[in-house]
Amino acid sequence: MASEYTITYEWRGDFTNEEIHELHAEAFETRLFDESEWDWVKQTADHSLGWVVARAGGQFVGFVNVLWDGFVHAFIEDVMVHKLVRHSRVGVGVVHAARDGATAAGCEFLHVQFGEHLTPFYIDACEFKPMPGGLMELG
Repeated sequence: MASEYTITYEWRGDFTNEEIHELHAEAFETRLFDESEWDWVKQTADHSLGWVVARAGGQFVGFVNVLWDGFVHAFIEDVMVHKLVRHSRVGVGVVHAARDGATAAGCEFLHVQFGEHLTPFYIDACEFKPMPGGLMELG
């Protein structure tokens, strides 16, 4: 698919709950949720600095959500790429579009948390700098 279509990236692009629930289930190998359980469209519109939608020939193939602290720090979550376009730099494209959107919004830092197996993607391909961090599970 990646070679058949031009991939477009849109900051705060339109998407439907059905599209994102299907991509989420495929990307994270989870069950298919529905809008009654989680309304992505409303949640992102109400709480996110922005998000990036990637499309190939109109098909929803990539997404990243950009959260923020209301000042200079932005955080990416839920990087998702459809299996048909993985390893074709669509993930890098959504992350770089998120970087550009956060920069345009006045943010000075873009943070990401990831498992060690994703180091080649985030550090090498997306050009994040390695930083120590921690996670505390609540509850």
